[in-house]
Amino acid sequence: MQDAQPRRFLIARLSAIGDCILTIPMANALRAHFPGAFVAWLVEQPAAPLLEGHEAIDELIVVPRGWLKDIRAVWGLRRRLRDLSFDVAIDAQSLSKSAIPAWLSGAKTRIGFAAPMGRELAPWLNNRLVHRTARHVVDTMFELLQPLGIESPAVEFRLPVDQRAEASCEEFLAAKGLADGYVVLNPGAGWASRLWPRERYAAVARHVGSKWSLSSAVVWAGEKEKAWAEEIVEGSDGHAVLTPATSLQELTSLLRRAWLFVGSDTGPLHLAVAVGTSCVSVHGTTPAWQSGPYGEGHIALQELYHEGTSRERRKASNDAVRKIQVERVCHACDQLVASQSTGRAA
Repeated sequence: MQDAQPRRFLIARLSAIGDCILTIPMANALRAHFPGAFVAWLVEQPAAPLLEGHEAIDELIVVPRGWLKDIRAVWGLRRRLRDLSFDVAIDAQSLSKSAIPAWLSGAKTRIGFAAPMGRELAPWLNNRLVHRTARHVVDTMFELLQPLGIESPAVEFRLPVDQRAEASCEEFLAAKGLADGYVVLNPGAGWASRLWPRERYAAVARHVGSKWSLSSAVVWAGEKEKAWAEEIVEGSDGHAVLTPATSLQELTSLLRRAWLFVGSDTGPLHLAVAVGTSCVSVHGTTPAWQSGPYGEGHIALQELYHEGTSRERRKASNDAVRKIQVERVCHACDQLVASQSTGRAA
């Protein structure tokens, strides 16, 4: 597959939001190598808004969560995929729920990961298996392009800009007096084992507020995280504000303008990286070298790594991430803010 003739590609990366973000550079590399190709992306609903209108994607195929349990949905998806006549499917998730639609698409070439990264039915349904050798997830995704003759592509995200979200963000920043700069704090995480204590986020807000005159905007998703965010704001001595509920596009706009993001290994972390915002991340149940902020200009902190399977680490306590003390996070914030500072008094 060394030529540059247009082809029809299916990318199967259904979830999670952070992992979908980390797969976007692969889609951009595919588009750059095959500029005349037709590229579709199969994704579940939660991550779909981030991909809508992306220049590397010709068609976004959105399925609801749990679609694989509905036989009518499965056969309906099969018809749609067959109608698009794919000849290459890239199973970026390499689980049953991504390998099955890749197989149902009728694509003769189905690229996925070999075990152990390829799990469940994926190593049997995919017919071009790639052995993972890279460390970070972004570079791992690029390995799936090697059977297509794509080597060492540039890392680009190029997320679409939503004008309504931009306007909403500008309105919020003006109302809260944040237009001159702010830090985004994200206390939530998909795994309880990834949660860094809320009182430490409040301490970070107090630190960057008093030392750098930067207020913190605390983001949240869902009522539980909103309560956590309110607790951080209350403990910030006036240095933090609560954001309204945000869509993914609005969160993207908010992150794009921030001086700094502070949080654990979550979708918003990788979204901040994708829009060029410096990040301080805290890690315990995922290795920072694998799923920390990609590239230069970030600081990933980790004291311990909680070993075990994905299921075991998800259900673990947050003891590992709690080993990271607030002083280390504040020092990392100082380093990154100082590198961007244009005369702010310390």
